[in-house]
Amino acid sequence: MKTPLVTSDRLGAVAMILAAAWALFIVPSGGDMTLILSGSIYCAFGILALSLALIWGFGGILSFGQTAFFGIGGYAYAVLALNIGNTTTAALLAILVAAAMAAAIGYFMFWGRLGDVYLGVITLVLSLILYRFINQTSGSEWKIGKAPLGGFNGIPSTPILNDLDGNPLWPEDIYVLCVVALILSYILCRLLLATYFGRVVVALRENELRAELLGYDTRLYKLGVFSIAGGLAGLAGVLFANCVFVSPNMFSLTTSSQLLVWVIVGGLGTLAGPVMACFLLLAFSAWLGTLNAGVWLDPNLVMGLVLTLFVLVLPKGILPLMRSGCDRALAGFRRPAPAAEPGEAMIGEEAR
Repeated sequence: MKTPLVTSDRLGAVAMILAAAWALFIVPSGGDMTLILSGSIYCAFGILALSLALIWGFGGILSFGQTAFFGIGGYAYAVLALNIGNTTTAALLAILVAAAMAAAIGYFMFWGRLGDVYLGVITLVLSLILYRFINQTSGSEWKIGKAPLGGFNGIPSTPILNDLDGNPLWPEDIYVLCVVALILSYILCRLLLATYFGRVVVALRENELRAELLGYDTRLYKLGVFSIAGGLAGLAGVLFANCVFVSPNMFSLTTSSQLLVWVIVGGLGTLAGPVMACFLLLAFSAWLGTLNAGVWLDPNLVMGLVLTLFVLVLPKGILPLMRSGCDRALAGFRRPAPAAEPGEAMIGEEAR
């Protein structure tokens, strides 16, 4: 089998390094507040896309409701920060709450031996139940300590993370924090997949029955990677709460469907691909919103068309397509081997 000259992992790492350098050094120097705020939101959604890319692309676990842990992380942060006052502690606890919720849900799903279809339905139903429930908490009686849940209005009074002196971070600081968090999350996923645990998780995606016959407790490995992905989604929710504020839309079906589109368009089985697709499609959707073209250029309709196009024409996604292009470009620089002289050819034939 022909080995590709450029692997998706190597190409993705190069793309992430270039994007990180541009985001950390070029964007803040421009001082464009709109770009900085948008970049913070994009990075939060990028971490969310990374969490689904990990469990679906490498673990074979299709979660339609990854946004449930995204919203749980955001709401847990807002509630804890309003009650205890220390935003750093609230952020860490919120990530743990999201990971613990993923572990609890995963335990019942994986130990119940649910199939892929049922697993996807249960996670989707979980996010829809949370979306419906939070929308109905608009009364003054819906409080957790000092934190009103706010119903469909969300919690606009969500505290901002503080620096070491206790002062709220500026938008530029939040932006740098989001970029660094995305880079570290990507590195964490790469390192995780390179470990013994990560290799077993990939083996489960390829053939779970064979892994069980080799003596691996597949439920435990699936629970572990599902919990880690839940923690990443919770981290994304915490960062999103600091970029905007928490609201029921974090659990919505629209957010869940966008997440699936990002992973499919970016390239299933890659880490950097879904992040790239997330950034590109969010920017494309924002640009469509400025056209005021009505229903004909509705962002949701266009995203559906984009998904259909990629599934039919480019099913492998953006990053594998880029890898193929790099392979063809590098192969063109390879010089062909010199043709053998007639005498040399005869000697070769006699030797055979």
